[in-house]
Amino acid sequence: MVVSLRRRTQATNPRSDLPRSLAADDSDSELDTVCEECSSGKQPAKLLLCDKCDKGFHLFCLRPILVSVPKGSWFCPSCSQHQIPKSFPLVQTKLIDFFRIKRGPDSTSPDSSIGKKRKRTSLVMSKKKRKLLPYIPTVDPQRRLEQMASLATALRASNTEFRNELTYVSGKAPRSDNKAVLEKGGMQVLSKQDAETLALCKNMMDRGECPPLMVVFDPYEGFTVEADRCIKDLTIITEYVGDVDYLSNREDDYDGDSMMTLLHASDPLQCLVICPDKRSNIARFISGINNHTPEGRKKQNLKCVRFNINGEARVLLVANRDISKGERLYYDYNGYEHEYPTEHFV
Repeated sequence: MVVSLRRRTQATNPRSDLPRSLAADDSDSELDTVCEECSSGKQPAKLLLCDKCDKGFHLFCLRPILVSVPKGSWFCPSCSQHQIPKSFPLVQTKLIDFFRIKRGPDSTSPDSSIGKKRKRTSLVMSKKKRKLLPYIPTVDPQRRLEQMASLATALRASNTEFRNELTYVSGKAPRSDNKAVLEKGGMQVLSKQDAETLALCKNMMDRGECPPLMVVFDPYEGFTVEADRCIKDLTIITEYVGDVDYLSNREDDYDGDSMMTLLHASDPLQCLVICPDKRSNIARFISGINNHTPEGRKKQNLKCVRFNINGEARVLLVANRDISKGERLYYDYNGYEHEYPTEHFV
């Protein structure tokens, strides 16, 4: 099979035909450019060339991986010279404004409300019937400020506006098209008690009681998220949010940020995705995982779950086991193989 290789800056559409003069066989021996990470020249259609040094990198060898060819100029990790982003000011008033925190009297904490109800629950209840748990905020107010400042730093560095709910923007999919009933094969309905738990988590975030998470900058992987205290199995970490759009609008022009399946309908034109590149929350910085290998499944500590909530599709990130303090968070994409190449995730 003959495939093509060309300058990265010309690759505005990875599916388009390429100049015959730049064609090459799909073999290591007949390619001048090889991937700097795996030393292979195979799959040249997925081999990016740095716009500065001309070195090649497979989409799936980069960390984080790229789902598709980015638009515009692209520079390899060495040429981009990643530097630690400037930290967001650790000033309470600035954080309150950034996250639009609602000021008011403290509400009931999860320990004193839902926690008491759960003490009456039988301990022999099967895991399948167990209910979702609210996250437990860090008690120390100063540490909570540091957690929120870490998220604000990442959002500002990526030019992302903070939102803690799905957003519907003119020119993309309207909210009226988010109908869970269209899900192919059906979608599980979030129970009343779990819906109350989710609402509690939302209310805590509105008050500035954020999940016990810290966004850290890794020069190799970029922004990632770590647990800042022990988190129990089945704890709601966050909702996956961003702009809602049709999958058909994003198949060719999406530049690599983490899309998430929201609605997988029988009609391809009704399929919806969540795009966190403009507006999102901490979910944008939680890493996907290769759950096709035993090592990946062992490393995975979050599960993506889609629910029907009041007739609309929503995506929650939920702990699928106990998570230790300092452990990096990884979740599985709930999409399909042609949409998310999770076999390449670390």
